[in-house]
Amino acid sequence: HIDSGKTTLTERVLFYTGRINAIHEVRGKDGVGAKMDSMDLEREKGITIQSAATYTSWGDNHINIIDTPGHVDFTIEVERALRVLDGAVMVVCGVGSVQSQTITVDRQMRRYSVPRLIFINKLDRAGADPHKVKNDVVKKLGLNVGVCHLPIGAESQFSGIIDLVQMKAIHYRGDFGEKVELSEIPADRLEEAEAAREELMECVAEVDDFLAEKVFAEEEISTQELKAGIRRACIAQKLVPLFIGSAFKNKGVQTLLDGVVDYLPCPSDVTSTALTKDTEEEVELKCDSSEPFVGLAFKLEEGRFGQLTYIRVYQGELKKGAMINNVNSGEKLKLARAVRMHSNEMEDVTELGAGEIGAMFGVDCHSGDTFGDGRQQVSMTSMHVPDAVISLMVRCKEKNKEAQFSKALARFQKEDPTFRVHYEQESNETIISGMGELHLEIYVERMRREYNVDVETGRPRVAYRETIRGNAPFNYLHKKQSGGRGQLAGVKGRVRQNGDAGDISFESNLFTDETVGGSIPPEYIPAVRKGFEDALEKGPLIGHPVCGVEFVVQDGQYHPVDSSEMAYRWAASRGCEQGMRKANPVILEPVMKVELTAPLDSQGAVIGNLNKRKGVVMATDTQGESFVAEAHVPLNNMFGYSTDLRSCTQGQGEFTMEYLEHRPVPKEEADRLQAEYAEKKKDHEAGLD
Repeated sequence: HIDSGKTTLTERVLFYTGRINAIHEVRGKDGVGAKMDSMDLEREKGITIQSAATYTSWGDNHINIIDTPGHVDFTIEVERALRVLDGAVMVVCGVGSVQSQTITVDRQMRRYSVPRLIFINKLDRAGADPHKVKNDVVKKLGLNVGVCHLPIGAESQFSGIIDLVQMKAIHYRGDFGEKVELSEIPADRLEEAEAAREELMECVAEVDDFLAEKVFAEEEISTQELKAGIRRACIAQKLVPLFIGSAFKNKGVQTLLDGVVDYLPCPSDVTSTALTKDTEEEVELKCDSSEPFVGLAFKLEEGRFGQLTYIRVYQGELKKGAMINNVNSGEKLKLARAVRMHSNEMEDVTELGAGEIGAMFGVDCHSGDTFGDGRQQVSMTSMHVPDAVISLMVRCKEKNKEAQFSKALARFQKEDPTFRVHYEQESNETIISGMGELHLEIYVERMRREYNVDVETGRPRVAYRETIRGNAPFNYLHKKQSGGRGQLAGVKGRVRQNGDAGDISFESNLFTDETVGGSIPPEYIPAVRKGFEDALEKGPLIGHPVCGVEFVVQDGQYHPVDSSEMAYRWAASRGCEQGMRKANPVILEPVMKVELTAPLDSQGAVIGNLNKRKGVVMATDTQGESFVAEAHVPLNNMFGYSTDLRSCTQGQGEFTMEYLEHRPVPKEEADRLQAEYAEKKKDHEAGLD
């Protein structure tokens, strides 16, 4: 989650593995900044915006690393990193514990079946409590956690760890903690450590048959056997090993690296599958460089030398100068240049082997495309792309820079699947949509910096949806006669609510054909379906997309001369609108799950502000001198909340929000939205006249 120390941890990993020669901090006063935050905006704001890839070695093992953002607005970066990685380290703050974004990332890890370790960071800070974090992880994420470490000292006195697998005390000496010193466990902690190791062994034995037999037989379990058991359980995703430390204070990082090598899978431990192009039959890919090449493009960037395509090689080898083909588009091309990434630096390579992550130059493709060498026609599944939750009107201030403005929008859209652009015909506005205020704010700022384009922005448009709560008939006849061949098409049927009320995707709509006897000839049914889909694009109440509607066509009218595809499409569209108006239509608005932390003395003002925004406070908790609250608030009422929160907490309040669900808007709000839409429509029609 945000500010848990992922980039700081990666900086230490690169330093201890010899990839960088000096440590620089995220908000570095030396003007350098952390290696993995290469964008100026990242260094200024002290947050990660784009995921950054690098590779390093620890012992005899090569490790590909992707440092991802913690902010929910940049969730696509986590999504695509998890799609191509075999294992993950979930970094949790020792003070903040499990937050809403931690829960989101847990969901993403489960979606891609990624084994993980948990690293509880920031144990040097006041209020850090690894025991509470472990309990929160078990309770809120439902994970089977194997505690591998105990802390030596707490908060500012945190000085090292007790390794329960090796049963040794570990301290980190030297200016940068580079000297790892193993010693015997202090006598006063030995009993506690033995009890904790016993608990760890039982935890592993519950999910690993080999260790279970040893425990039942009361046989001695060696360090190597325990490590092997933890590895098997971790790869099978039945256990999550838990590590502790403080990256900023250079403690626990080398031990975590050992854990990555010991417990997380290598590419050959993971089963990757693809679908054959013709029959969509599932085939298993082999992590073997002698097999036919298969790779997945998972991220695009516009570099100085053209498009840079990040790729994970799943099978075979990607060689410089080789002919490769894009399985999705069918295009064949020669690979001019292959590189390994080290944040924003590139290192040319002649080949990338199975299991490696690198990048290609001069390849025009989309995120999620599969590449091969032509010997095996298979396609890999792409990553999940969440729906946008917030929109903003943008307008280029200077006419002569509109070409640059369009170029910037096209580039950002290609790089980031959650950033969407569309042109609103009714209002002649360019609308950008994304995952949150910060997400869109960053792109507006990047337009100014990278393209020298100043844009003005309007109040963000909320992604409302329309649906129905009832069941109503429709009967629409489209008839037009103006001499010669006319237009005639009739459709009759019902519209009714379909599926789960919480599903707001376009797929939640259903078309059902119940016509009999050729009342509508079969060749016109696709046109009727298209008309239904047209009606779903703009609902009858406020012109927003429609979800959760079943359109049942039961009868119709046909004329051998005057009926046409266009006539049926129009009739179905108007019939659907007619039915929806009678079927108790409602407007749905996105509701956000808001989690905030603020000083205790500002609790009254903060809760009062949430109530003013029609928020429902679901839970509050106290953590030291702060309080934590969870509330459900309509997104439309969340604009400008960061400014309000800062002012009523003297800049000490923090909040995160993520999409929860769409809910019906209150009646007075629905009336206001409909009146605004009617006014807008009237103005548009007057303009056309």
